[in-house]
Amino acid sequence: MTRLGILGGMGPAAGAEFYQRLIAQTPADCDQQHIPVVLWGDPTAPDRSTSLLSGDDAPWPSLRRGILGLKAAGCDHVVIPCNTAHFWYDRMAALGVPITHIVDSVAQELAAQGVEHCQIGVLGTPATMRLGLYNSRLDSLGWSCIVPSEQQMTDLVQPAIALIKSGQTASAHDMFETVIESLIDRGAQAVVLGCTEIPLVVRETELLGIPVINSIDSLARAAVKKFTQ
Repeated sequence: MTRLGILGGMGPAAGAEFYQRLIAQTPADCDQQHIPVVLWGDPTAPDRSTSLLSGDDAPWPSLRRGILGLKAAGCDHVVIPCNTAHFWYDRMAALGVPITHIVDSVAQELAAQGVEHCQIGVLGTPATMRLGLYNSRLDSLGWSCIVPSEQQMTDLVQPAIALIKSGQTASAHDMFETVIESLIDRGAQAVVLGCTEIPLVVRETELLGIPVINSIDSLARAAVKKFTQ
């Protein structure tokens, strides 16, 4: 592989954070040893969670345009630092450029940390939670996903994600920590940050003695592995 495409902009800070973490995790001693990338940042893509829950396909033209743009720019692999966009994964992958599925990267990270065949907590957007993006892939691999209650989604998770999108991150961390603690109380032996904006404020790799897996880092590690193996 020679050039990595990053389909970003969903939101903009998550795409930028992914690129920073990709650089930090790349084993390089000089500029020339880093991975060549093209960052396609399109924040005009309609909100993925809203569209999924309302039953429309509004984000697809933007997603399609981004993948084809990265392909035309010579990218031979693509990553998408937006969990909810992966509900369109099969259609994007059919456009002719390989894409790493973000949930697969999380599964690899869970296994690498020895977290296998147990209950895990997952945080994400309303669509990611209600439509089972993680459950559908991880349950078949031996994990059982625990998700926040509808009340927690309404009172804590959704408002905290909105705060991050508007640049008001001061109180978002405590809101997420409250939900994470409740998932641990319900039996979670690891917690997955299944929205790429959550790691912008929750930077711990462990809380209350259990691993916290963030999907930005797992996706970056998967990309580095593909380009260095």
